[in-house]
Amino acid sequence: MAATRIIPMHVNKGLSVKQCLTNRIEYAENGEKTEDGEYVSSYACTPEIAEEEFMLSKREYFRITGRAPKGDIIAYQLRQSFKPGEITPEEANEIGYELAMKLTKGNHAFIVATHTDKAHIHNHIIWNSTDLDCTRKFRNFWGSYFVVQRINDQLCLEHGMSVIKPRPYHEREKYTGYDKRKSYRTELREAIDDALERRPANYEEFLLFLEEEEYQIKRGRHTAVRGNDHERFIRFDSLGEGYTERELRQYFEAEDPTRTFGKTERDFDMLIDIQKKISEGKGAGYENWAKVFNVKQMAQTLLYLHEHGIRDYDTLAERTKSVVGRFNELSDRMKADEKRLTEIAALRTHIINYAKTADVYEAYKKSRYSKKFFEEHREELTLRKAARDAFKAYQEEEPKGRKLPKVKELNEEYARVLADKKQAYAEYRQIRDEMKKLTMAKHNVDEFLNRDESEIHRKRDRERHLSR
Repeated sequence: MAATRIIPMHVNKGLSVKQCLTNRIEYAENGEKTEDGEYVSSYACTPEIAEEEFMLSKREYFRITGRAPKGDIIAYQLRQSFKPGEITPEEANEIGYELAMKLTKGNHAFIVATHTDKAHIHNHIIWNSTDLDCTRKFRNFWGSYFVVQRINDQLCLEHGMSVIKPRPYHEREKYTGYDKRKSYRTELREAIDDALERRPANYEEFLLFLEEEEYQIKRGRHTAVRGNDHERFIRFDSLGEGYTERELRQYFEAEDPTRTFGKTERDFDMLIDIQKKISEGKGAGYENWAKVFNVKQMAQTLLYLHEHGIRDYDTLAERTKSVVGRFNELSDRMKADEKRLTEIAALRTHIINYAKTADVYEAYKKSRYSKKFFEEHREELTLRKAARDAFKAYQEEEPKGRKLPKVKELNEEYARVLADKKQAYAEYRQIRDEMKKLTMAKHNVDEFLNRDESEIHRKRDRERHLSR
């Protein structure tokens, strides 16, 4: 399953705000595409009059705030596509609703229209830029594409569908040379990236995906594309390396366009096997299966493994062992540093106390160790005795007979050990968090695979029993 980035909707030239909203919403809710509106759902608005309700909130926003910025964003939209044959329209609409609710946090009215007129079921999600209180606007943010993908992928896994996608074709990096104000070619490159994320089967389907994004295609000697808001067609060949028509066609003409690059198929076995098992659970016994194993927790585990490039069990086990080992090393190092800091502090205190009680002890000797004098100066003399005992124990340790350090030397060592402990603690916190996630991921995978193995054995036992 793939979801595009959040797409802001502006007012088209020559049209009013209401006309733009009506055009976009009517296209999304088209009865020929949504089975006469059967697969249209909404939140905090009525699908039949959504544009009117969006407009009412915008008028109220202006009345309350007095703000009407030029080039204002009137709504946002998102497209969400599903692999053919993997999902029903009802479930697709449900997932689209969940995605919209998570993105808007329930603060913005939205509609979700599920289109069934193509081989791949897909959602059109449109939400009002003005919130329900009519006092604030939805603010898109840098990196929202990755947030959308993460939420989308987790919902996909929770519903038992695959999300682990192969790397982009010929390992090209996505175009990142975006200026503060995006150029038309930059927007077109992004649209191509989004279309390829949906894994079209061939070059023609790739062009159809672009047409769904409201791009006009000129087919001929050189393929050219034009957006609705632009006057001229742009050739693919003018978009730069990785986006030329020849490179795009070569990608689809390859024997296996979905092949992985630089990795063997086995690298993906563990994740694919787990996803396949989750997907198999979508039958009649899915609810019962989900109770036995926390599918939501497993979905989070799969996303973590995917994001950290852990594709097989051996890598997971090795990395977990390595991180746990490093955590124990740092823990032992910090314990040793803490022990040394305690020793230094205690020795430094004894040295200072010994020096402070020198005069009292001399007077005690002159009194011929009078009991009365001892009682009057019990605290000072007790501190001195404790210091002498500590010095004796210190000199009896290896190497024996060593001289007592000076207070200045102890202060310098204390500062060094403390700095070392702080440095270790910074890494310790990072490793501790990583260890928690890895050990939890390994535990979940172990539980999942062990349960799957048990089911296989039980199934074999049943088959043997029936064959007798």
